[in-house]
Amino acid sequence: MIERIKEKLGDKIKEIKFHNEKRIYITVDKKDLKEVVNIIFNQLGARYQIVSGIENFDNFELLYHFSFDKENGIVVSFRTFLDKEKPEIESLTSIIPGISYIEREIWELLGINFIGHPNLKHFLLREDWQENLYPLRKGVKKDGRE
Repeated sequence: MIERIKEKLGDKIKEIKFHNEKRIYITVDKKDLKEVVNIIFNQLGARYQIVSGIENFDNFELLYHFSFDKENGIVVSFRTFLDKEKPEIESLTSIIPGISYIEREIWELLGINFIGHPNLKHFLLREDWQENLYPLRKGVKKDGRE
């Protein structure tokens, strides 16, 4: 499977890390993510699992997890990094409609803007939640204050 992925993605792959024989991490540039996901999902038949968002010290990291069920459940996570000052990336709802909810959660809890999302509004937090205060960012207290 990894050879097919390498063949399809070519120079869009910045780095590959093998956690074990069934867990692979592939780093791609954010500008290539939409094309990469389209290839993985629509051409190679991977099943979308979930997206994870992480705040690192100098950037944000998004991991898009896909399973190749016909390949003994190999899970490939596509990693991309976003600028800390302007964390934004193109929404993937046009490729995977079900990704809408997790993009909303990540926007709401980490403050990552998903450009082109059709319904980017509160999903978990109350509607009157303080603007520009993201509960999963470093330094934010549990009661919603900095």
